[in-house]
Amino acid sequence: MSEPRHDWTARELRAIHDLPLSELVFRAQSVHREHHDPRKVQLCTLLSVKTGGCPEDCAYCPQSARYSTGVEAEPLVSVAAALEAARAAKEAGSTRFCMGAAWREVKDGRDFDAILDMVRGVRALGLEACCTLGMLTDDQARRLAEAGLTAYNHNLDTSASHYGEIITTRLYEERLATLERVRRSGVTVCCGGIVGMGESTDDRMELLATLASFEPHPESVPVNALVSVSGTPLEGRSPVPGIELARMIATARIALPRSVVRLSAGRLDLTDEAQALCFLAGANSIFTGEKLLTTPNPGEDRDRALLSALGLEPLELRAGARS
Repeated sequence: MSEPRHDWTARELRAIHDLPLSELVFRAQSVHREHHDPRKVQLCTLLSVKTGGCPEDCAYCPQSARYSTGVEAEPLVSVAAALEAARAAKEAGSTRFCMGAAWREVKDGRDFDAILDMVRGVRALGLEACCTLGMLTDDQARRLAEAGLTAYNHNLDTSASHYGEIITTRLYEERLATLERVRRSGVTVCCGGIVGMGESTDDRMELLATLASFEPHPESVPVNALVSVSGTPLEGRSPVPGIELARMIATARIALPRSVVRLSAGRLDLTDEAQALCFLAGANSIFTGEKLLTTPNPGEDRDRALLSALGLEPLELRAGARS
């Protein structure tokens, strides 16, 4: 069985990425079958619990207060509303419920206390609970862990080399420090990136090499394709071709054999056949529902039809799962 490595270089991964597609997908599928059930796909739902007004300048993000995108700043949703959405997600087959807040960093107080109540409520429903709230302190990470949080999402977004072209208001090292705090708390790590932001293939491989250097590897790795939003600095960019996305996913699967690789944002721009190729390449999770935070996403009916056509099945709930 292929064991996780933590010493991948970007050059090694580039050589794998550039293999003939049939060979690349075969290798990725072989690794996938060693560590995962190839028939199962985890369904996740992501809710924006605090939308808009973020002070960061992430070039891809419609929630930044610096850009005119039509996304208005809203207060934190109520705990009751979040848990109602979680119940609906569970009924639709999701086993992980993710809550995202457009914050630079978590601030102690009423809103964070409400987030902790949301986490407790989601876990009481039997779902995995994930949050993405920005930067954390050690104490905040500990409190989230005590509330039962399954995973914390904090994406690196791109390579360290390309990062300054996308974000100037937060250092790469600050992202890495937050991830280390999450790991110390005992909460599992959800960390990935976005392709299609003007980065090179070498940048994509550098990102994967960074993720593979984590010990242990992130339990969850979202691979997002840029959804270009009018009003952001990255508006007007063409969608990532499906084959490029599949190559990224296949390389991620080989580099991160035990991680759940999540085919995340950008699926509306993919054909069913391109999504099928991504599953063959090792993706084993998708986000369902009409929206991912503020950007459109295929509806649940379309996803059910696609999985059925491919002979894939939603992953069942696992009591007490923390991955």
